[in-house]
Amino acid sequence: MTSDFVTRARSLAARHLSSSPRRWAHVQGVAATAEIVAPVLHAEHSDEIVAACWLHDVGYAPDVAKTGFHPVDGATFAEGEGMPSLVVSLIAFHTGSVFEAQQRELLAELNAFAAPPRDVLDIVTYADMTTSPSGEPVSADERVAEILSRYDEDDPVFAAVSTSAPELLAAVARVDERLTVAQPR
Repeated sequence: MTSDFVTRARSLAARHLSSSPRRWAHVQGVAATAEIVAPVLHAEHSDEIVAACWLHDVGYAPDVAKTGFHPVDGATFAEGEGMPSLVVSLIAFHTGSVFEAQQRELLAELNAFAAPPRDVLDIVTYADMTTSPSGEPVSADERVAEILSRYDEDDPVFAAVSTSAPELLAAVARVDERLTVAQPR
């Protein structure tokens, strides 16, 4: 059963991101992955994980962006919309955001939010890092390469992803391992 806040997260994401078809396709793919993986690996927080995946990129929306750092802007927005604190923290800390916050000198803004448990955050990172910009499944290695290809070497995102890639890939590997254990072949 999907909670009211998951339905609301989906609606908010559609309202703020559907005018950007590529980003909207990515978000839909990330949420679809989370809807499959989260109940298997973390049933007790499945709804929070799925809601966070729907909203993980809402900070890119022009009407939501304030600092230009989408994890903080998205978390601030989600908090203002009354999302549960775990949803807010998952948005803030998704996909190696600590590394980009360091590059942008926005660690204080990021650390205004509580860090989520690693095993829960790993699922959000997994869903994001195994979904292409067009919403299709992709390997995490391909996703890292794709992200790096979009940015100049002096861009904070390039520097952050270059630095965080080992941790991002490790998070994906941890989830893959947990899935293997949870669903033996």
